[in-house]
Amino acid sequence: MMKFYTRVITLIAFTLTISPFISEAQQLPVYSQYMMNGFLLNPAVAGHEGYTAVNITAREQWVGLKDAPGTYAVSYQTRLLKNSYISRSASIRKRKRVMSRSGRVGYGGYAFTDMAGAFSRTGIQGTYTYHIPMDRSQLSFGVSLTGYQFRINEDKIKLLDEGDVLMYQTEKSAFIPDANFGVYYTDRNLYAGLSAMQLFQTPLKMGADNEGPGFRMVRHYFATAGYRFEVSQDILMEPSLLFKTTEKFIAQIDVNIKTYFKENYWAGISYRTGGGYSIAEETMNGKGSSVIIMGGLRVDKVYFGYSFDYTFNAIGARTFGSHEIMAAIKFGDNARRYRWLNRY
Repeated sequence: MMKFYTRVITLIAFTLTISPFISEAQQLPVYSQYMMNGFLLNPAVAGHEGYTAVNITAREQWVGLKDAPGTYAVSYQTRLLKNSYISRSASIRKRKRVMSRSGRVGYGGYAFTDMAGAFSRTGIQGTYTYHIPMDRSQLSFGVSLTGYQFRINEDKIKLLDEGDVLMYQTEKSAFIPDANFGVYYTDRNLYAGLSAMQLFQTPLKMGADNEGPGFRMVRHYFATAGYRFEVSQDILMEPSLLFKTTEKFIAQIDVNIKTYFKENYWAGISYRTGGGYSIAEETMNGKGSSVIIMGGLRVDKVYFGYSFDYTFNAIGARTFGSHEIMAAIKFGDNARRYRWLNRY
């Protein structure tokens, strides 16, 4: 029995490994347009703009490869503001003087399904944030409680021994609770954040009655930073950086540059290292690294985005790349938020 459980856990570990972040510890969904919805990586982002926002993301990874990973997510975030929070004619400095405590709380929700081969994860997250206004800047703190169902689709598993009854005696799902924490800073041009995900590092037991070896969730850390500056009256540029690592210091870096035209159109390119114990080796040799091209547009309060990932490894050469589509809508009056906090 222990031998069978070991094979199952090994298969789970392998499935969680085959993602753009190729490490033994990658257990979270991968996104390429996270800069359009920072809430996916940092709970402190929820409500930081003052808008109510709904985002939908669909990602198909390694298109053309059978049972390739796919991720589908929807998120909601808002901020508790009174209708009379500030007047339309108030200046930024005057807004600071009339700010009330009731405008500092934000909250959000996030649901996702992440599938790869015979395994899938469906999860939810509830988030509470507290925003501290400063002189033309803001510091935010957020905490999330999460939970997801891990499932095995036995129809997609081929056994060497079809008569192995232990497969049918093994639990096909497990519920995993956890928590996340984040800090986020914004001013007119700069934003930066730190977050820690899967704080509890909950063990995953797939054996009946919690028997057999476990596969533990690993704590992930995300550091983001970006700076926006004007090239001309109609053109803005935004270089940004994302650093991801785990408890085992298996790290990955994204380097991004985006250009906005009249705040209605944008295009960008990213370089993502392959992930591993040696970032220098991954970057110099190009193994597992990716180039991501993205673009999007705004139509009134609705935003659309698309990205294409090409990975420089054997899998990337045998697929049609990875594709991600994002759609978002923002509700709220401009008079009820800080204009300089617009991140789209």
